[in-house]
Amino acid sequence: MKKLIALILSLVMCLSIMAPALADQAAPSVAIVVAGTLGDRSFYDSADAGRLRMETELGLTTTIIECAEDASKFENALVTAAENYDIVVAVGWQFWDALAGNAATPGVPVDFPETKFMFIDNGLDGVGDNLMSIIYAQNQGSYLTGYIAGKMTTTGKIGVVGGQNSDTINDFIVGYEAGAKYANADIVVEKRYTENFEDPALGKEAAIAMYDAGCDIVFAVAGKTGEGVFEAAAEKGKYAIGVDSDQKYINPDVIICSMVKDVGLSLFNTVSDLENNFKGGEIWCADMATGYIGVAYGTEDMPQQVSAELKAEVEALAQKIVSGEIVVPSTLQ
Repeated sequence: MKKLIALILSLVMCLSIMAPALADQAAPSVAIVVAGTLGDRSFYDSADAGRLRMETELGLTTTIIECAEDASKFENALVTAAENYDIVVAVGWQFWDALAGNAATPGVPVDFPETKFMFIDNGLDGVGDNLMSIIYAQNQGSYLTGYIAGKMTTTGKIGVVGGQNSDTINDFIVGYEAGAKYANADIVVEKRYTENFEDPALGKEAAIAMYDAGCDIVFAVAGKTGEGVFEAAAEKGKYAIGVDSDQKYINPDVIICSMVKDVGLSLFNTVSDLENNFKGGEIWCADMATGYIGVAYGTEDMPQQVSAELKAEVEALAQKIVSGEIVVPSTLQ
């Protein structure tokens, strides 16, 4: 009898020791590392919104680490995150080198094989089964905003301000230009790059130059720098297009629509069902068919510069993109 009691006590002790580990497996901790800073009301803030949902709706322990576009911080930030969290989400194509590694130094995921990594906004494979990449078909959503600009311009000239002359940013631009030319074959699309995602003054300077040159609609694809485009539009009495999140609330009178890339929702959905949604070793594309890419017009109580008829045309074009009838050019394929 004493042996039986001792055995039961031992089992109880073992189960009590195992309980925290089982709880950890059921509720992983998550670190989101962004290449820039929060407050862009766009790409990085969307990722953070997904993180906050993980806390409130899933009860997860999370953190956010900002690198402020400082390349010297990228690798160290990922290492710090991996040392303390079960899932590390690298938000921004700028983390490529730190994740991929080189001949002399392996990428960070190789050093932390038990940690799950997610690379957001660029596709990287061949590193290991603990790294999943999510790329977004921003070219498809940008095609629709380009179509809107092409239909609404009165000068026949529109613009786009990019934060950097890179494949990811140019993926927006080629889609935007293709959609504009589908609406108006003779349209002129001006392009300017600020080489900075954190400085609204640069965005304002670039947009004013475009408006002064005859553009009446400018697409902001530059993170926090893009807010300067909205300021310029307001000063010049022109229009602008937002990016990544529904940005119309920032200035409903000048932002006619936004190209939405729902990073936060894609992160939340992946983490909420890791077993089915975490595709280790793969590159997954969130295209228009997934629901993560689209166009937003703010809320109904805001001024609606885009007519109901044009919105219906945009929805019809979206269905053609989903079906494959329209193939949008890309710089990422």
